[in-house]
Amino acid sequence: MNTPKTLYDKLISSHTVRELDDKGHILLYIDRQVLNEYTSPQAFSGLRDAGRDLWRANTSLAVVDHVNSTEPKRVAVGPDEGGALQVNYFEKNCQQFGIELFDILDTRQGIEHVVAPEQGFILPGMTVAAGDSHTTTYGAFGAFGFGIGTSEIEHLLATQTLIYRKLKTMRVTVTGELGLSITSKDVVMELIRKIGAAGATGYAIEFCGPTIDAMSVEARMTICNMAVEAGARGAFMAPDEVVYQYLKDKPRAPKGALWEKALNQWQQLYSDAGALFDQEVAINAQEIEPMVTWGTSPDQAVVIGATVPDPAQEEDGVKRTSAKRALLYMGLRAGEAMNNIPITHAFIGSCTNARIEDLRQVAAVVRGKRIAKGVRGMIVPGSSAVRSQAEQEGLADIFIEAGFEWRQSGCSMCLAMNDDVLSPGDRCASSTNRNFEGRQGAGARTHLMSPAMVAAAAVTGRLCDVRDLEIS
Repeated sequence: MNTPKTLYDKLISSHTVRELDDKGHILLYIDRQVLNEYTSPQAFSGLRDAGRDLWRANTSLAVVDHVNSTEPKRVAVGPDEGGALQVNYFEKNCQQFGIELFDILDTRQGIEHVVAPEQGFILPGMTVAAGDSHTTTYGAFGAFGFGIGTSEIEHLLATQTLIYRKLKTMRVTVTGELGLSITSKDVVMELIRKIGAAGATGYAIEFCGPTIDAMSVEARMTICNMAVEAGARGAFMAPDEVVYQYLKDKPRAPKGALWEKALNQWQQLYSDAGALFDQEVAINAQEIEPMVTWGTSPDQAVVIGATVPDPAQEEDGVKRTSAKRALLYMGLRAGEAMNNIPITHAFIGSCTNARIEDLRQVAAVVRGKRIAKGVRGMIVPGSSAVRSQAEQEGLADIFIEAGFEWRQSGCSMCLAMNDDVLSPGDRCASSTNRNFEGRQGAGARTHLMSPAMVAAAAVTGRLCDVRDLEIS
């Protein structure tokens, strides 16, 4: 009788080229890789210096997304000289090595973790690696995605394999119906708060349960994207009819007989009944309220109706010290009400929350309203395709009438790598994934939350509960 297997075990075993030792190290075959201009230069230089070519150039997709300007009027090269050098070198490398590139002016350009799925480049059962930690996003399709370093990118391009160590498995089961204005961002923020920023270190997370089943693919991508903020090296969900319908008409999805053959294989991608996980976590969605971070780590979060925690109440010495430092950096006091903290900026974007469904949620909140005086609001769509669709649906007009800047696609203020940077002391309500010190600019203060919550903060000028606003 065969031992029941988890989906993770199935994916890894089907891609194992060779076991390398008795400590779990294997040579893992990688189906697809996504490249960007920021993490790839050294890899290409290494290939060129060694006189190596790519093993399979057609398994790579290259996207300019990190350093490009998001100014409303699209330009080929932004004002930053260093960024321009990276983009130009990236284009040269892609041309020399025969890699397809979505450059800045391409209508398919955007953030890699938004672009690859909307092109149908990521399919169930695949292994995917990229030089970005949020490659876990692709787990929403039943693929196994994970981030790698520059030296690993070079090895991957040359061999289509990686030396990989098997992870432990964690199952997160989410049950119950989500309340009004509660989103998948709140679900994953609650998980991170519950298990901590290192709670899933060394694990691959499988998300399951009726709450997950009821979510759209875009909502699932948000959860898999941010699972890395709990330390997970991988996160995924078993593919289902929702995934198949999302993929069916995508440009690079299989067609005709190939689609039917692929579908038959994808339907076998699930954890067997009785499969054992190393750790189990349960979440009741009915107990989740809108989440917001107060500190400088994604796990330093509370519900919007709570107060800033008192570090003195933290029993763990390391966490207590971290909380004290976080409050000092964030300019907050223990006991301060979260729903009354004023902001200077509202940013909606990133590979976590800049898809069309996110923008529809924002439009529902800000329709007929105006951004509060003294607040700068920025909306950066996840891709040029998302931007075009938002304009066709009339969402862009709603944003502009509300006072938001409607910008071009890119990573933007998520990591302040281009000219979208906050100044010291600025306080930003942000739909991004990280709130580390200096993440959005030196001395800048970031509060993570859902896109709808950012929209609510923008129109009130302070952190607040989106459920208190009239939503159209």
